[in-house]
Amino acid sequence: MGEAYIWEDQDKMTDTTLIIGNKNYSSWSLRGWLAVKTSGLTFEEKIVPLFEDNHAETMARETPASKVPVLIHNGNTIWESLAIAEYVAELKPEAKMWPDDAGSRAEARSIACEMLSGFTGLRSQYHMNCRKIISNTEPTDACKADIARIQKIWQDCLTKHGGPFLFGEFSIADIMYAPVVSRFKTYQVQADETIQAYMDAILGLSAMQEWYAAAEVETWVIEEEEY
Repeated sequence: MGEAYIWEDQDKMTDTTLIIGNKNYSSWSLRGWLAVKTSGLTFEEKIVPLFEDNHAETMARETPASKVPVLIHNGNTIWESLAIAEYVAELKPEAKMWPDDAGSRAEARSIACEMLSGFTGLRSQYHMNCRKIISNTEPTDACKADIARIQKIWQDCLTKHGGPFLFGEFSIADIMYAPVVSRFKTYQVQADETIQAYMDAILGLSAMQEWYAAAEVETWVIEEEEY
């Protein structure tokens, strides 16, 4: 498990540090962490536990937008998960974090941005919780619509590009949807064979298994995220 962290002096940090929230609950932290981890960039991990005492003041003091994740690299401060992913993709071109083809790359960025700005029905009802399996939760109409749209995106991409990931090879598009896979697992969302195979591929990634193992041993509990 990462170290709980109070960022008081940036000068004392290593040249590459990723600040994240609790692994069990923080979906945006997962996106940033997966991006840095799968790029091959070496980094130090620091955790700011969500909703602990004085959390708002700590986040406001220590992160530019009072949110995680934040990447500190060689004096640069990058926040927001997609910006972090773009940054490490430029640092590590050999990781091929976007599709090579320009059209596919534009499509991948389109669905990544759709994830960034949408699906509030899903997010508000189906919380990320890596440690839980929650059955028999009836989705709201907004949540149902989001699930249908996400599954349509996945189905279209997997059919067009042949899998096992959305654009064939693992990419930032998959990173952006990885927490949705986690939510679908937690809430036992029904999926056809193609989509289930995709979810299994994401959950089977060594980086995802490492994240889940760390989430399992965290001691922080956020009661409102436990249903």
